[in-house]
Amino acid sequence: MAGMSPLFRRKPSAPQDRLVTLIRKPGCHLCDDAQLVVEKVCGELGATWEQKDISTDQALHDQYWEQIPVVLVDGEQHTFWRVNEDRLRRALTE
Repeated sequence: MAGMSPLFRRKPSAPQDRLVTLIRKPGCHLCDDAQLVVEKVCGELGATWEQKDISTDQALHDQYWEQIPVVLVDGEQHTFWRVNEDRLRRALTE
């Protein structure tokens, strides 16, 4: 990559420029566990996070009902069911 033009080098985004989305449903204990990890990691790194509820969004329900909780990073699926704190931190900082 050293000889590559700076125009074509991918610059990593700062965690503050990233968006983590937690897709969940009410009464889901795995979702509660996932939220604790997302809150912790995003809070430490200054990343923005949001949550979406599959019980109020039919498109999300149709896409993710078998996988919740689902975590997206910048709109791309990062993980589902169990959220690994170290893996999420790496995804936001690398």
